[in-house]
Amino acid sequence: MTTAPFVRLHPEDNIAVAARKVPEATPFSFAGTSDLSTVEPIEMGHKVALRSIDAGQPIKKFGQTIGFASAPISAGAWVHVHNVTAGELSLDYAFCSEIPAPPTPIEGRTFMGYRRPDGRAATRNYIGIISTVNCSATASKYAAQKFDTALLEQFPNVDGVVPLVHKGGCAFQFGGEDHKQLTRTLSGFARHPNIAAYIVLGLGCETAQASFLMENGGLVQLGGTSQLPSKAPLVMNIQEQGGVAKTVNRAVAAIRELLPEVNKVQRVPIPVSEIMLGLECGGSDGNSGTTANPALGYCSDLLVAHGGTAILSEVTEIYGGEHLLTRRSVSRDVGEALLERIRWWIEYTGKFGERIDINPSVGNKKGGLTTIYEKSLGAIAKGGTTALRAVYKYAEPVTEKGFVVMDTPGYDPASVTGMVAGGANVCCFTTGRGSCFGCKPVPTIKIATNSPMYNRMVDDMDINAGRILDGATIEEVGREIFEEVVAVASGKQTKSEAQGIGDEEFCPWTYGPIT
Repeated sequence: MTTAPFVRLHPEDNIAVAARKVPEATPFSFAGTSDLSTVEPIEMGHKVALRSIDAGQPIKKFGQTIGFASAPISAGAWVHVHNVTAGELSLDYAFCSEIPAPPTPIEGRTFMGYRRPDGRAATRNYIGIISTVNCSATASKYAAQKFDTALLEQFPNVDGVVPLVHKGGCAFQFGGEDHKQLTRTLSGFARHPNIAAYIVLGLGCETAQASFLMENGGLVQLGGTSQLPSKAPLVMNIQEQGGVAKTVNRAVAAIRELLPEVNKVQRVPIPVSEIMLGLECGGSDGNSGTTANPALGYCSDLLVAHGGTAILSEVTEIYGGEHLLTRRSVSRDVGEALLERIRWWIEYTGKFGERIDINPSVGNKKGGLTTIYEKSLGAIAKGGTTALRAVYKYAEPVTEKGFVVMDTPGYDPASVTGMVAGGANVCCFTTGRGSCFGCKPVPTIKIATNSPMYNRMVDDMDINAGRILDGATIEEVGREIFEEVVAVASGKQTKSEAQGIGDEEFCPWTYGPIT
């Protein structure tokens, strides 16, 4: 354990973050401060004042304003929701003023993946059952359950049969924005390189008709899709098949025919430039922006240097730190696209009498996060330091290489679902409180922000970034994460995969009215 009880992240900060639980009357100091002592206990991840702060004065972390003192705060005191308010920020977007130089290219590194007939790179090899509506979810699950471990052992190159079921698909406007977004999501999974083949199950009378999905999701023409070139995707409606039992039986028969073909693939060397990494944080704490997120940011920079793609999500958790991204946007249009999404969220939450800054969650606050600005600034660190090259809508196919943003909500399953639909073939998920997450058909690497939680939940966490609080560097842990990404892309099983997690986390985002 490090001897320093607190970590100061920037010379301009007037707070520091507890590296462990710190008792009352613990002495500490930093360069430029007088000798200090805690006036009350400070929990791990929570903040302590480095100097007296008057009411109304900004609270500084990461060298940025994360809120304002709502009452006078004495040096050595606990700084949290009882004496801090978010307030209003005045941000200077300074578009394109800090575009970093491209990283030095790194060439020649490969991972062992599956090369699809259309040229795309896969990290896993699944058969998918695409449910168009909640009404066909049970039939989809029943069909998938027929293919248990014993049966799949006959096909060692097949990772499983995954039912992609959800709670929507009807009672919205036909051809409306929600319908289009669900279509993007379902078709993104159907066409995902990790889905070697799929079938589509509907009820028959729903708004999200299977025919609409096939025609508007680009699934009718087989050329260039992940579907096996010799197999047209089977589309079935329960009402036409004569009920659930008959539908399940036909679906099972169709999948049995697909299994031998899907099993024929072999892993081959593929350039690391073809890894598309989804970046997610959930169950965050006060050390997320100190350890795991900046370490994942270092990994993101390494991946970009190799020619790959890193996707930052959760626009609601960029709010308050968006000026850092507009400054490194490659063009004014890219920066404005991000701000347009921020404005959309402000308007959207306002329609329900809410604010965009209703974050952080109860668990976030228990872990030391006080305002959405603090949470956002820490979350943005996952995106590293390279230029922002594009901003995508939810579940939109990601085509740009480098660092990009996708507009997703702050709800983790919905956010990761969007990135996977967009093409992410590996995900990294940082957590301080201990989120348990997986997302078939894409492997998710779990990264703990602190050692106590890692040790407590070692069966769920793949990497312990809490070592940074014990003296490891961000660069060391960042390289560890990068190597884990390459290993997992090559077939190494993650902790969530080992437990079979991922069937329930498919969660298409629906934001419009249900009528």
